[in-house]
Amino acid sequence: MKYPYKNEFSSNLVEWYHQEKRDLPWRRTNDPYKIWVSEVMLQQTRVDTVIPYYNRFLEKYPNLNSLAYAEQDELLKMWEGLGYYSRVRNLQSGVREVVEKYDSQVPSNRHDLSKLKGIGPYTAGAILSIAFNKPEHAVDGNVMRVLSRVLLIKEDIALPKTKKIFEEAVTELIDQKDPGAFNQGLMDLGAQICTPTSPKCLLCPVREYCMAFQEGNPDELPIKSKKTKTKRVKFNVFVAKDQDGKYLLEKRHEEGLLASMWQFPMVERNDKDTVLNTSATLEQDYHLKLVSAVEDPLLSFKHVFSHLVWEMDCYIVEVSNVDTQREKTGFYSLEEIMQLPMSVPMLNILNVLK
Repeated sequence: MKYPYKNEFSSNLVEWYHQEKRDLPWRRTNDPYKIWVSEVMLQQTRVDTVIPYYNRFLEKYPNLNSLAYAEQDELLKMWEGLGYYSRVRNLQSGVREVVEKYDSQVPSNRHDLSKLKGIGPYTAGAILSIAFNKPEHAVDGNVMRVLSRVLLIKEDIALPKTKKIFEEAVTELIDQKDPGAFNQGLMDLGAQICTPTSPKCLLCPVREYCMAFQEGNPDELPIKSKKTKTKRVKFNVFVAKDQDGKYLLEKRHEEGLLASMWQFPMVERNDKDTVLNTSATLEQDYHLKLVSAVEDPLLSFKHVFSHLVWEMDCYIVEVSNVDTQREKTGFYSLEEIMQLPMSVPMLNILNVLK
């Protein structure tokens, strides 16, 4: 892809970035491990949310070796509330591989870096350009939005094959001397100025070189087909309390959604199910005897994932004759529960209990 204003676009973007860049903790280092941590945390998560997690995480795990063999419950507890927990499990797996295979030196080439668990093309490019000053593309949604407008690219960005067009565009445009500033400049431009709706074109440092601005239609780009319909699942969640005042918890499977996180028992329900219907399932599946159940929910709420919605009604029940035989299931005091890693929906329930 040949672009007549390549040099002007790149130099203006880099100059703007150095003058206006956001003061973020991961921008005060060129340590590839710390940049790797920040990029993983920033996936599908707001910058303001990430900052305190990033600072706490690196205080606990300041280097590759400290993270590589951290205990999983402790690690998930550090990530608690940040969501997308597979990110931190993959991060630890990748870090452990660097420690064992690369003598604790993060690879400085895309080939080896991309083989590490959890590192895709974007994260690899971000680490290589920011930590190692290598002119490598780092294309995410922000970058595709910016360049679809600058270069008037009308391909559907929701299609995986389209990303290749943008990767080639960045490779063509990237500032060879300061690739890290170029890539971060594109990210900042997309986050602050070239926003999804109502882009602030008059504040844009590269509007002179933006073809969509010249044509007067930046709002019409990028072209993105709609996602598939979100699946909805309804659950009754049971806060089951025994005669000693402890609560029943179980650990989720080691694979899949919210893997290895702790939770109050959840029973899927339909619209006709009452708390008593589903509590019978609780008795059977968890080898419990129900003493009483409060039929009004303690809490009702929805939790939205990227691909589905949990609709949750939470009930307090009392149980006796406890003989839980399920693996990774037990009764815990509130103090003990607070030390275990739990997902945001479970934290909502725990906060009401406290």
